[in-house]
Amino acid sequence: MRVDFYQLSSDTAEVAIRKIAAKACEKGERMLVVSADDAQLMRIDEALWAAEDSFLAHGLAGGPHQDRQPILLSDRTDPANGARLIALADGVWRDEALGFDRALLMFDEATVEAARVTWRGLDTAEGVERAYWRQDGGKWIKAA
Repeated sequence: MRVDFYQLSSDTAEVAIRKIAAKACEKGERMLVVSADDAQLMRIDEALWAAEDSFLAHGLAGGPHQDRQPILLSDRTDPANGARLIALADGVWRDEALGFDRALLMFDEATVEAARVTWRGLDTAEGVERAYWRQDGGKWIKAA
């Protein structure tokens, strides 16, 4: 299981999620995007509709056909769409993310200390590989 820490500096979580979701869809992966902030989920919903080349098919948890959505937006970690990839858009770690194949923790200046605590907490977690990503000129760079 892999946990990727994405430090947001030039992109918002909504923009970063859109870019990552597009790549996940290209690979045929299903993705669950989680945020406890309903307004943020609506901004992500709008960003997925306004993708640069075309919209990214997605839906809201509890909505019609949630099980068929390649990208599902939710305030819970229940992968009703069968996703094995989870993105924690609000910067809040949830231990349920360890049940996925890959978890993405988006964090910014407001949530950086919590991300550090999570990083250290996962240091001894068995079977967990961690990676830290930072933005450099709009690109994501894997940092040491």
